[in-house]
Amino acid sequence: MKTFILVPTAENIGLTSACLGFIQALDCIGIKANFLKPFSQEKNAAPSRSSALIAHIYQRPQVTPISFEKINHHISTDNIDDLLEDVVSLHRQISAAHEVVIVEGLTPNADQSYTGQLNNALAQALDAQVILISSADINAPEQTAELIERHLRPFGGLSSARTAGVLFMRSKGLPAETAQIPVATDQNLRLNDYIDGFTSALQRFAPLLGSQQFPVIGLVPFSATLSVPRTLDIARAIQANWLNEGKADQRRVQHSSLISGRIEHELDKFIAGELLIASSDRSDVVLASSVATLSGVPVAGVVLTDSEKHASDHIHGFVEQAYKAGLPVMRTPQDTFQTMQQILHIANEVPADDIQRAEQITRFVSSHIDFNWLKQVCDSKVQPRLSPSAFRHELAQKSIAAKKRIVLPEGAEPRTIQAAIICQTRGIAHCILLAKPEEVHDVAKARNLQLPDDLEIVDPDQVREKYIAPMVELRKGKLDAIQAKDQLQDTVVLGTMMLALDEVDGLVSGAIHTTANTIRPAFQLIKTAPEYSLVSSVFFMLLPDEVYVYGDCAVNPNPTAEQLAEIAIQSADSAQAFGIEPRIAMISYSTGDSGTGAEVEKVKTATQIAQQRRPDLKIDGPLQYDAASVESVGKQKAPNSPVAGQANVFIFPDLNTGNTTYKAVQRSANVVSVGPMLQGLNKPVNDLSRGALVDDIVFTIALTAIQATQK
Repeated sequence: MKTFILVPTAENIGLTSACLGFIQALDCIGIKANFLKPFSQEKNAAPSRSSALIAHIYQRPQVTPISFEKINHHISTDNIDDLLEDVVSLHRQISAAHEVVIVEGLTPNADQSYTGQLNNALAQALDAQVILISSADINAPEQTAELIERHLRPFGGLSSARTAGVLFMRSKGLPAETAQIPVATDQNLRLNDYIDGFTSALQRFAPLLGSQQFPVIGLVPFSATLSVPRTLDIARAIQANWLNEGKADQRRVQHSSLISGRIEHELDKFIAGELLIASSDRSDVVLASSVATLSGVPVAGVVLTDSEKHASDHIHGFVEQAYKAGLPVMRTPQDTFQTMQQILHIANEVPADDIQRAEQITRFVSSHIDFNWLKQVCDSKVQPRLSPSAFRHELAQKSIAAKKRIVLPEGAEPRTIQAAIICQTRGIAHCILLAKPEEVHDVAKARNLQLPDDLEIVDPDQVREKYIAPMVELRKGKLDAIQAKDQLQDTVVLGTMMLALDEVDGLVSGAIHTTANTIRPAFQLIKTAPEYSLVSSVFFMLLPDEVYVYGDCAVNPNPTAEQLAEIAIQSADSAQAFGIEPRIAMISYSTGDSGTGAEVEKVKTATQIAQQRRPDLKIDGPLQYDAASVESVGKQKAPNSPVAGQANVFIFPDLNTGNTTYKAVQRSANVVSVGPMLQGLNKPVNDLSRGALVDDIVFTIALTAIQATQK
């Protein structure tokens, strides 16, 4: 499934029309597409026109965009991550059973300075390719090229794999005959000759613009015919009152005329498609319009201004037959000059209920889109990337579906309590706090936290005795009842016993305990899974564009080649469990055969072992970090590698390298990291950093719940 985000360079350039055209073009080549408008920019909470039009024309299910108020709240509180998670959720709702999703980007305007930042974040969150929607002046290629380059910079520029091409809307400088309306839905009127000439002119200023790397998808002429509003739209815009609505939803306003002189001198204006504007005391204008209507001339309608000085309403009785024939007549309290100004400045938007005009525009735009390019880009294979927002969404959804019980041995710790409340409320997991109930309630009261009624609190003193005998049995002669009772004073040990006896599905600790305190009981009581010989760890690194998996960064100081291969396989399985298609790089200080030494040989051997054990996985090494992660470097240093330049699972040769790299990336790039998540145990136990934030604990609880489904 592919996603394209249509990003406009300015207001009023036909963004909605472009979205409609792409949906139609995709339908024409047999690709079922849906549409997503994630954000509303309307301050008055008005319904989404584009979503309504898509629903009317294509009967595709739509979702309600996130409101302007909610966007502003998240932006002002620097909480874009939650906003993007909501977008991912909307995307998941409408993408089912569709091959392509067209996303409407935000339109730049002076009042909303964040639109560029949010469009970039949207593209990253949805792993979407960017199609720029821009105006064009055939006679001004330099200005057009500069405009395109400027708006593409936040997305990586013309050469970026994320930028797909540009569609020029309402293009100026084209002959009038190019604006013909297609008759059939699949008719193609693409202006190849004009596109070729314009592209050549553009490339003098931006060589990649119009190339295969960043093509001109279409050159859509401006069409005055498709910009004609209905009389109904005029009435709504000037907030007029109807004297007779007639066929206002069918009549179109080709032109507006002010009737100020004697009626016999103005009769040439009473023609089809003309909107006649006159003062309310001009009964003769209503009469003349009625005569024209009954003579078969469908004037667009009559607007009577200055309603407080209107003539007698008896006049309307004389024109009843014209009213029945469909003559629209409206009245407004505004004076004539104000009314004319309002009509002249009406936004050229397609109303949600003007289906006839919308369908014409849809066919018109679609007919100028390059169908061959569209087929190629939809068929092309692009490495999927799981964005941080999508990862967080997947975490929440999978953990909610898992319905697992997670024990939290640090039950009275404030951050842990707050995380448990969040998880319990959102259904991420059923949390069990190991602590004295009065201590938990005191902490909650002091921090004004509301404990859910179903949040389980277990007093360690009330349950400890029942775990002594099972613990002695599990340790098989390595400790007696007195020693077991003493060790069970530690709530981490107590929680681990609950896990060992299947009373809970997972354990999370470490907010105030060391890593050793958390994982030692797991080694002793839970032990490794039968298919593994060791326990290792991974961090999920939430980089701006993609989620990376780093292993091992917390457990094994200096693994052997055999162990390193096992860590790679464990990490690949963990990645898959969380929706990441693994591309595994075995990291070293040299790439391929460029270096020698014991450490390089260890990584080479580990790579071979992992490849032999799991031929289904993409694994390569040794690779330097830049060769593994940067496409241009990967092509240069390892051109035949299936992983180089696109790795998302990084296996480090030792703990020193792994831990240092994870912390360097985390701190230097201000990257959120989730973990360490332990892998290889019979049952999930996970450690927290002692500086963990509430969100970190929530993520780790969700990870643990999902791990519990992998048994």
